[in-house]
Amino acid sequence: MSIETPEQLEALRAAGRVVADAIRAMRSRALAGVSTKELDEVAARVFARAGARSGPQLDYGFPGTTCISVNDQAVHGIPSKRRLKDGDLVKLDVTAELDGFYADACVSVPVGRARGSDIRLANASRQALNSGLRAARAGTPINEIGRAVETTVVSFGYAVCRDLTGHGIGRRIHEEPNVPSFYHPRFDQPLTEGLVITIEPIIAAGNAEVSDAGDGWTLKTRDGSRAAHFEHTIVITDETPIILTA
Repeated sequence: MSIETPEQLEALRAAGRVVADAIRAMRSRALAGVSTKELDEVAARVFARAGARSGPQLDYGFPGTTCISVNDQAVHGIPSKRRLKDGDLVKLDVTAELDGFYADACVSVPVGRARGSDIRLANASRQALNSGLRAARAGTPINEIGRAVETTVVSFGYAVCRDLTGHGIGRRIHEEPNVPSFYHPRFDQPLTEGLVITIEPIIAAGNAEVSDAGDGWTLKTRDGSRAAHFEHTIVITDETPIILTA
């Protein structure tokens, strides 16, 4: 969507606060021995207090409040009885709907005694997100976000999962335009002031090809390499974008 009134911006900010609050609460509980279902229940309680609803449930009938993906799972992991272990890398992907407006964000969290390689992989995704945010200005082609993101990812020696992209958001989770985390000349549409999008580098330590994990939702890396994912929902301006999910 594109914001047209101050009231719309405030409604999106409110949805973004719910997302940030849920991620903060989940992150504090992402400990060895905690199940991904228990983490999902943490988010559900945050949503209930705010009067918010799960975007994935509303739009797609997803079997969980949030998407929680572990290790080689890249996105859309289903919360379950699986218990986190020392050395896991868990992705907490949260989309909230509040009063008809959506916001979406993700963090990658090393669990317990983290592997140095996982810390580096997660840092690469976070730095790539920051690079994309710096490129996101009104008048700039969408593919310049992808160029900035991919350049950062490659500088760390990793690869972008090209089948998974950022997107427009606002009244639904997924709206136009697509926002790839790689450069392609086709995505030359200029960003416009007020446009609401997500930037979300989903990257892998291996070749970054993904496939269905067999449950109809979860996507994992084909080669079993670990994946990392950071994301914010932003509003495009002439200068620094407004981050709704910080």
